[in-house]
Amino acid sequence: MQRRNFFKSIAATGLGAALSPVIKSAPVYTADSVKPKTNIAEAMAVPRTTLSMPGKYPGRVVKVNNANAVVDGKPSEEAAYEMLKRCMLELTGEHDLSKAWLQFVGPDDVIGIKVNPVAGKLLTTSHAVTRSIVKQLEEAGIHRSNMMIWDRREMQLHETGYTEDNYPGIKIKGTECQDAQGGFINKEGKFYSEDRIDKKCYFFADVEGEYDAYTMPYMVNGGKNSYFTKICTEDVTKIINVPVLKNAGSAVTLCLKNLAFGAITNTGRLHQQLWHETCAYACAFSPLRDKVVLNIVDGLIGCFDGGPSANPQFMCNYNTLLVGSDPVAVDRIGHDIVIAKRIEEGIQVKDKPEAIRFMHLAEDLKLGIADRNNISLTEFNV
Repeated sequence: MQRRNFFKSIAATGLGAALSPVIKSAPVYTADSVKPKTNIAEAMAVPRTTLSMPGKYPGRVVKVNNANAVVDGKPSEEAAYEMLKRCMLELTGEHDLSKAWLQFVGPDDVIGIKVNPVAGKLLTTSHAVTRSIVKQLEEAGIHRSNMMIWDRREMQLHETGYTEDNYPGIKIKGTECQDAQGGFINKEGKFYSEDRIDKKCYFFADVEGEYDAYTMPYMVNGGKNSYFTKICTEDVTKIINVPVLKNAGSAVTLCLKNLAFGAITNTGRLHQQLWHETCAYACAFSPLRDKVVLNIVDGLIGCFDGGPSANPQFMCNYNTLLVGSDPVAVDRIGHDIVIAKRIEEGIQVKDKPEAIRFMHLAEDLKLGIADRNNISLTEFNV
């Protein structure tokens, strides 16, 4: 972005929305498109673990709807808690909620709750859902000191209310960060963010990242490597992924996108040429593949067009939660919901098979199930 337009956007809509033009929509490619080389083979060479995607329940998704999930435009924490409880019990087959959670996490884990605040206050992962997750984890014996709420940009977390004042005892952390004065650079002339990335773990793609001085703090580095955040490689042992139910063009930006583009640096270069590949490939690297144990799509309030930014005319109350250990299957069900709404609103006439190409790439990498015929969906109204 040009400097003038960048700061105009901040003044008008906040930091999260100002950065959103970089990630407005998902390009669609044909099957025979020539793609730049990547290091996905290195990721696949790392042995899988018992926790690796698609986790304990491959191809299984639970959907819970509640017409009263949003009251006077605000997500209801009481409704979110009950919806999440029903999802967890149904997914696991348990009768006790704490036992359901303990299938995925334990008291010795450090749990990273990956939210999505990129669209600002209007369309962030709701606090109703996040607080319900925290409360149920506590009830299962997980101490708040073993929880971290995280995303790529710490500034966006704070802007949307994810602060330690609002979540006492829980660490709030982003990869890209500032000092108290709003500066990005330390006394040694380095970005503070450089201490938060792991240069031993990276997604390589043969596409050069080139950014101006105003964009670079939000990319951390240029070049052809996208480094994983230490939040994933060092800080946490388990990840609970909590994206928002929203579109990216005729595709969706849910579980895989929230993880992939939220966990690595230097992403601006990837949106136009490798959006689908990045959504799938980055999730195949061990810090995500082997640590993400649960995906909870916040569909209380979402959007059907203009995403992943927040455009009020395209926002709606889906009044829905989707839960599963399999991020690909959850994305596939979420896709159907969003596309049905887009067709209902006359934005597109029919689904576009190319829009779920990243899900099929992820299935090829054994990260989950993309074929709708092989996904078991259980749906409830509460």
